[in-house]
Amino acid sequence: MLTGVMSAPGGSAGLARTAPERCAPAWLPAEVARHAGAPDTLPVGAPGKVGVLELGFAVAGGRTELTGCFQKAPLHTTRPLYPDADRPDTPHVLFMTSGAGVLQGDRFRIGLDCGPGTSVHFTTQTATRIYRMEHDYATQVVDLAAGPGSRVEYLPATTIPFGGSRFYQRMSVTADPEATVLLGEKLMAGRLARGEWHAYTAYCADLEVRDPDGRLLFADPLRLVPDEHAVTGPAVMGGFGLMASLYVITRARPAREVADAMHEAVAGTGLRGGASVLPGDSGAWARMLGDRSPAVDAAFQDTVDAVRRLLPAP
Repeated sequence: MLTGVMSAPGGSAGLARTAPERCAPAWLPAEVARHAGAPDTLPVGAPGKVGVLELGFAVAGGRTELTGCFQKAPLHTTRPLYPDADRPDTPHVLFMTSGAGVLQGDRFRIGLDCGPGTSVHFTTQTATRIYRMEHDYATQVVDLAAGPGSRVEYLPATTIPFGGSRFYQRMSVTADPEATVLLGEKLMAGRLARGEWHAYTAYCADLEVRDPDGRLLFADPLRLVPDEHAVTGPAVMGGFGLMASLYVITRARPAREVADAMHEAVAGTGLRGGASVLPGDSGAWARMLGDRSPAVDAAFQDTVDAVRRLLPAP
């Protein structure tokens, strides 16, 4: 497996890249933090409980190449693949885990540095399963940087929080004004085939997108705590079992034009959903809701394809 030297981000100088303090978010929402405790299984920081995946990309030889890689189990990846004949310069990168899913006490960190002019597609090997937690909680930190002229797609498979799980993800994106970034998220209400419906204890997530000077472009917080607040209202998941969101950060085309293309794609699927522009005309976003994974997955892909047609890779 490739390895390379990758510097730690600001604020973590002096900490080992596998230190739990570096891999955990600096701040936790109260809905998750209240469940802190000492697991009666492997403790936080034990081997296999802190996962790290740091990847760097640059243009070399006419295509985007993986130029730096550091990984620590249970997170890992394979060599990048180039399966798309229409985009032969774009590697597809799989996030993988050596375990069955996310367990109590896990602290995961993914750092992605996409340099100028790069084109990268990120996804997961399979759905992310978040298991029941009797002690403590689990977290994942994702830091993504998209350089000038880059095109980055971060489109993981569905996340499934099992009954009794407690999870927080913080995703921070730094997008150059000349970059195009597609961010996706698909969330299932639980193990629907088993009749499990919003049985998790807490599922919380924060997405923040900033420019290279640190100015906030937009943020999208999510707080789902079924025992305290309704999660089936019109502003959350309604009565649906799956929710998918797609954010497109770009200045390559007017935000309204991107939103219209996404809205047309969602409307053509027959699912509940819509699209709108992001704050400051920094791009557009869409959200769709459905009851079955195949229908939601297909609608999500249709929307991604519509964006790709509107914003073809350079």
